[in-house]
Amino acid sequence: MNLVIVESPTKARTIKKFLSKNYQVLATQGHLIDLPKSKLGVDIENDFAPKYITIRGKGKILKELKDKAKKAKKVFLAADPDREGEAICWHISRALNLDQSMPHRVEFNEITKERVKESFKNPRLLEDNKVDAQQARRILDRLVGYSISPLLWRKVRSGLSAGRVQSVAVRLICDREEEISNFEPQEYWSLQAHLREEKDKNRFKASLERHNKKKIELKNKTETDRVIDAVGGEKFIVEKISRSRRKRKPYAPFTTSSLQQEASAKLGFTSRKTMSIAQQLYEGVSIGSGETVGLVPYIRTDSTRISAEAQAEARSLISDKYGADYLPDKPPYYKSGKGAQEAHEAIRPTSIMREPTMIKKHLSRDQNRLYKLIWNRIVASQMNPAVYDQVRVNIGAGEYSFKATGSTLRFPGFLVLYQVDDAEKDTLLPDLEEGQELTLLELVPEQHFTKPPPRYNEASLIKTLEEKGIGRPSTYSPIIETIQSRGYVIKENKAFIPTEIGFVVVELMINYFPEVIDIDFTARMERRLDDIEEGKEQSLQVLNDFYHGYFKERLEEADKKIEKVELTPEVSEETCPHCGENLVYKHGRFGQFLACPSYPDCKYTKKVLKETGVTCPADGGMIVERRTKKGRTFYGCNNYPECTYSLWDRPLPEDCPLCGSIMTEARKGKRKIKRCSNKDCANEEQPARKKVTASR
Repeated sequence: MNLVIVESPTKARTIKKFLSKNYQVLATQGHLIDLPKSKLGVDIENDFAPKYITIRGKGKILKELKDKAKKAKKVFLAADPDREGEAICWHISRALNLDQSMPHRVEFNEITKERVKESFKNPRLLEDNKVDAQQARRILDRLVGYSISPLLWRKVRSGLSAGRVQSVAVRLICDREEEISNFEPQEYWSLQAHLREEKDKNRFKASLERHNKKKIELKNKTETDRVIDAVGGEKFIVEKISRSRRKRKPYAPFTTSSLQQEASAKLGFTSRKTMSIAQQLYEGVSIGSGETVGLVPYIRTDSTRISAEAQAEARSLISDKYGADYLPDKPPYYKSGKGAQEAHEAIRPTSIMREPTMIKKHLSRDQNRLYKLIWNRIVASQMNPAVYDQVRVNIGAGEYSFKATGSTLRFPGFLVLYQVDDAEKDTLLPDLEEGQELTLLELVPEQHFTKPPPRYNEASLIKTLEEKGIGRPSTYSPIIETIQSRGYVIKENKAFIPTEIGFVVVELMINYFPEVIDIDFTARMERRLDDIEEGKEQSLQVLNDFYHGYFKERLEEADKKIEKVELTPEVSEETCPHCGENLVYKHGRFGQFLACPSYPDCKYTKKVLKETGVTCPADGGMIVERRTKKGRTFYGCNNYPECTYSLWDRPLPEDCPLCGSIMTEARKGKRKIKRCSNKDCANEEQPARKKVTASR
């Protein structure tokens, strides 16, 4: 009997169905051996030698593997094809006393019958460089976390932690919040001419663009009024008509990062949820008739490469289902990001012929939604671009010129399958001729103000981390979880807001550990870890450069110089019903709340309710913003549970003119509309736009 060892029970069940009865497949359920949780576990004076132990609770699993391995003809180690998987196999091989000169490692990027069987024909030796890279990362993270965290406990507050990568993520969020706080809006104006062509009476808009052939910017109402006075009496003449054809190329296949970003934008998934469901699709799903198969290849990848086989499948499907017009003459090529591991493929279906509609009934709702997103993306990436016909019209009015643009989708290309939020809508212009005079109907000025950069959400934070080379595909989700669980940031309306403790920790790190929290330094360290895997660097040299180069000295200096930080919480006007103290605002992983300052003697807490200013029609209470257990926002009476009145849409402080019920603000596509909360009332209207009319 041959023994196969994997990490996941689900993966074990899937693989077992592909192998003969001569194979027994067991799961480790993650790491069995790791550094101890209770102490550093690294001998700094002995070349950073790690002190590994069997993880508490995993002894029984390890004993079973040892017993089975002694009786097995061969032992195969089939953990995931990455550094973490290689490290799991390395630990197990030594714990089971396997012959290191014999090939035990089995690697496959997709869990399908063909790939699994093929991989067992070609086992390989363990890759020491991969293990060294994983171990170096683990030790670096330990040196930072287990050295700085106790310092934060003593100087700031117990329970805090400082991570090598998580601290940089918190800094990004804090830096963005400071940008927003320091932002000073700048006023600017736009001016549109509403024009008409006399033949077909079509009305269209043109925007002010130039003055005496130079680009013009209107900074205030005075400048805008001056232009209005100047052009109001001028003739509007068509000076130039330019026609062009523009192509919009499809997006590249998914990497881990882009999948997390798109699942967040299109499906509303957190990065954790995306990776959890993707892991289910990778490890294997039953799709009927007793067939269990991995629906996607390995999900932790930064490569956009796809195999020739998958590309051929996609081209065949496109030709048969959509026609030759949608099929490029040559298969498209997408360049991966710098430092991408091209040994892996992009995230795609293991069989592109397995269309989402064919297996929908076998998947959960979320599994189906994510699989469909992956399938649509890969097939669309192999299609022809979308083609637009564009018309640009320059219209003169004395010394000034206006611009009108029209765009028509001539050929949808990949958009027939993969819709994008910023896809251009058809904008038609009348059939104009150069030299033609147009009728001016009105001039519409509008005041604007520049806006600060938006707060990071999960998608934009992951994108920034990837662009700056911080972390790797497998680390984005844990980073986001950690910075929230530690209370450094809170999520409000899907955006990250740093807490007071987040700012304090970042400031301390900048002052005393500038290298650790430096974005460029962290990115360089990631590249050095990659170089260890590729055999270009030695792990001991990387660790020495980090610790003895500056970290040890910084740590000693910080311990002497950092004074005790006294956090002064914001005091509210509400008093504690138990002891009469004024409650203070606190931040936790689930957002802001009120707590008694006498903790731990008094443990009273209270949720902070966001009032809407709208009175509950049921009992006269106040309607406040609430959240479901799954995090969805709704609005209900503050007298709950005595009053159960609730709304999904935000209530407005006005009554419906038709039935007298509360009006609400809802979304219809991208537009905000006003809608009556009474389902039997048909009142629905788009809020009037705010127009600023300049005096003439």
